[in-house]
Amino acid sequence: MASYKDYYQILGVQRDASERDVRKAFRTLAAKHHPDRNPGDAGAEDRFKEVNEAYTVLSDPEKRRFYDQYGSASGPQPFPPGGFQGGFPGGFAGGVDPSDDEDFSDFFRSLFGGGFGTVGGGGRTVRFTTQAGRAAPPRPPRRVEATLEVALAEAFSGGVRTVRIGDASLDVTVPAGVRDGARLRLRDQAPGGGDLVLIVRHRSDPRFRLEGNDLHVRVDVADHVAVLGGQVRVPTLDGPVDMRLPPGTQTGRRLRLRERGWPLKSGGRGDALAEVRVVIPERPSAAQRAAYERLRDVAEDAARPGGSASAGGAAAGSTGGSAAAAGDGEST
Repeated sequence: MASYKDYYQILGVQRDASERDVRKAFRTLAAKHHPDRNPGDAGAEDRFKEVNEAYTVLSDPEKRRFYDQYGSASGPQPFPPGGFQGGFPGGFAGGVDPSDDEDFSDFFRSLFGGGFGTVGGGGRTVRFTTQAGRAAPPRPPRRVEATLEVALAEAFSGGVRTVRIGDASLDVTVPAGVRDGARLRLRDQAPGGGDLVLIVRHRSDPRFRLEGNDLHVRVDVADHVAVLGGQVRVPTLDGPVDMRLPPGTQTGRRLRLRERGWPLKSGGRGDALAEVRVVIPERPSAAQRAAYERLRDVAEDAARPGGSASAGGAAAGSTGGSAAAAGDGEST
C-alpha cells in the first residue's frame, strides 16, 4: 500500500487554502528547491518533485476534490492496485502513461491511477481517459522555462535581445528596468508550440552593485583631491556624472546622487551611492616624492610642542572633514 502524502502540508497551506494561496506557496517552494539552484543536491530534486506533485493535485479543482474525498489519511484505504478503475462518479480511470509518470509517487499513481490533465508546476502532461473510455482532447503544448542572463546596463536601459531556443532564433524585448528574477512570457514560442518563460538574471558587474532601488559604485579619488576637495567623475548607468568632493574626505565616505539609481514602477528612480576610496600613487614621480617629503616635514613640525599653528592646521586638514558634497551629491 502506498504511504499517504499530505499535499497541503507539503505546500504549507491550510486545507481551505484558496487557489491563489496554493499557487503562491508552490512558486516559493519551487524556486527554493529547483535543481538549477541546487546543483548536485539530490535531496533538493526530490523535494522539488514532491512540491510539483502536490501542486499538480491542489491546483486542479477536480483532482483536489477527488484527493479530499478519497486521498485523506482517514478516508477509504487502501487504494486498489492501479488506482480507482471507474468505481467512483467522476473518478479517474485508465492508467498513467509510463513515459510521463516517472516524477510522481506511488501514492499519486495509486490514487489517480488513470490519467489526468495538465500537471501544474513542471508543465508535464499525461493521458486522460474518461470512465466511458473516451479519449480526452490532446494534451496542451508543454511550457518551457529558460534563463535569460543580461548585463546590468542592458537590464537598466532595455532593448531587443536575440536568443536561440533549439533550432529557432527569437527576438526578445527586454523591458527597461527589468528586475533580477522577473519572468518574461513568450506565448506559443516554446518548441512544440507551448509558452516560453524566460527568467531574467542580472550578470554581475565589476563597477556597480544594485541593492533594492539604489545603485552602489566605488570612486577612486587621488589623495590630494581628498584633502583639498575638487571635481570627481562618478560612473552611473546613465553615464559619468561630475560632482564636487568636499575637502577632507576620507575613504569609505558615501556620497548620494539623487535619482541616479534603478527605475521605480511608480515613476522616478532610486539613488546612486558613491563610496570614496582614497588612493595614492604606486610609483610617485620625483616631484611627487619631494612634495610628500615636504608634507611629512610640515606634519612632524606641527606635532612638536610649540609647533607652527598654521602647520598644525594643515596637518589637521588632511585627517578629516564633514562638509557636505556640493553640486549633484550629498554626503551620507
